Amino acid sequence: MKKKINILFWFLFSVIIWSCNRTNTPAPSPYEPTPYEIKIPKGFPTNLNIPDDNPLTVEGVELGRYLFYDGRLSGRTDPDSLMSCATCHLQKNSFEAGIDNPQFPGGIVHGITGDTTHHVMLPMINLVWNFEGYGWNGFIYRDNPDKNLRNIEDMVRLAVTAENEIDGDTVRVKNLFQNIDGYPELFEKAFGSKTVTFKNIEKAIAQFVRTLISANSKFDKYLRGEYQLSQSELHGYVLFTTEQGADCFHCHGGAGNPLFTTNLFYNNGKDSVFTDPMDRFAVTGDPMDHGAYKAPTLRNVELTGPYMHDGRFKTLEEVIDFYSEGLINTPYVDPLMHHVANGGVHLTPQEKKDLLNFIKTLRDDDFLTNPKFSKPDKFPDEK
Repeated sequence: MKKKINILFWFLFSVIIWSCNRTNTPAPSPYEPTPYEIKIPKGFPTNLNIPDDNPLTVEGVELGRYLFYDGRLSGRTDPDSLMSCATCHLQKNSFEAGIDNPQFPGGIVHGITGDTTHHVMLPMINLVWNFEGYGWNGFIYRDNPDKNLRNIEDMVRLAVTAENEIDGDTVRVKNLFQNIDGYPELFEKAFGSKTVTFKNIEKAIAQFVRTLISANSKFDKYLRGEYQLSQSELHGYVLFTTEQGADCFHCHGGAGNPLFTTNLFYNNGKDSVFTDPMDRFAVTGDPMDHGAYKAPTLRNVELTGPYMHDGRFKTLEEVIDFYSEGLINTPYVDPLMHHVANGGVHLTPQEKKDLLNFIKTLRDDDFLTNPKFSKPDKFPDEK
């Protein structure tokens, strides 16, 4: 009898110890993605527009790169219905379509439906430093009362669902990627769950876009003492940065503003009548914003034509001619357009050539060929 009691005692003791050990075993830690550190180039702003709820991670950026280039972002698999961000945003053209694009003649882009976009494309470059709003009129901005129109994540959603762009459906898109081999695992690594959500699709693509940084043009190398500008390029730089010259720097910056844009909005004297329902006035309601649009960055600008919000100028030479002698004076022209009363700055042919030569020093070939920004060799289901 005593032996049975001892056996029963040790059995109960073992069960209790096993139960305690099971209870005290710490739960596995949630997966923590690897922080992605943006190396801020010398002289660039240190303040980055990265939402608190979408910090950059190595895994998130990797997933975003796949999604940026995957034609199934339309939510379709038929070869004739594939469209991705990269269909229009080509790296070799500084993530614009390019004026010589055979799919989009003249750089005028259209979506799957064939409808053209309301405005021409803006450069997708150094957007991580933009705090002034996205789009030609800045309708997507950080403090927008509409929480669905605040940042790059919202730009992704609009691009995917717009009829004149990817023309996708968010539910169809997320369901498709949920069932593509390899993607659920990538979402788990980036966001901690194999369940694909469209919100996380937005976040991943936005993370990738924020890494598209250009800071190694000839002019950057000149500032670092690695390249000597020619006399023509130097003279063009002087013209660029002086009011008595071409007077470009107020809106597009210079050595003190390496972004080569203020990211602000100006009426630059293009028109006398304002009929576009999507100018800056549509956002602010300020009558003085009629005909005002974003001043885009001039980095890689020789590759980002056509120019102006409506693509009216096909070449940089046409743009320079416009600022030289084509300005139209109206009460809405921005005060920074100091030469509008005279129709422009009236550059000589040599000054125009010098200014153009300087502007071309802003081309960054490393950005245009960086493999980190390019299409992956294989998509997750092809590995």
